[in-house]
Amino acid sequence: MGEVLGVAAEGKNYSVVHAGEFSALDQVKTKSPGKVFLKRALGLTGMEVSLNKIGPGQSAPFAHQHKNNEELYICIKGSGQFQVDGDVIDLREGTVVRVAPGGTRAWRNNSNEDLYMIVIQAPQGSLETWTGSDGIIVEGGVSWPEG
Repeated sequence: MGEVLGVAAEGKNYSVVHAGEFSALDQVKTKSPGKVFLKRALGLTGMEVSLNKIGPGQSAPFAHQHKNNEELYICIKGSGQFQVDGDVIDLREGTVVRVAPGGTRAWRNNSNEDLYMIVIQAPQGSLETWTGSDGIIVEGGVSWPEG
């Protein structure tokens, strides 16, 4: 791994990167070790997504808010704590926390194991159409290649 992400594949309507194993996220060369942003690598235009590995005893270096973006923190493995406006929320695999732009937020890994999170950031109020009414069923179904 060891290098900033590059596009692994792309087509007219998609782009793909391989970030590697979550356990090796701290090996990717970024400004914030253990945090890999996907916006530039994937060409995202409506959101930012980061993959995060937070080691035992690590915590956010500062509390922060956003001007316009809400954030969604998805804990996929490990445990820790999240703080929003002074309220402490215990994190464990499967915990999902949404924070409005004005919420003051910070996190910490107060466990002895790595904590892994996916963080999605998008402008609050920008989801104009719910997925159920935005999706279009394409005639002909899906055809998978043999093998």
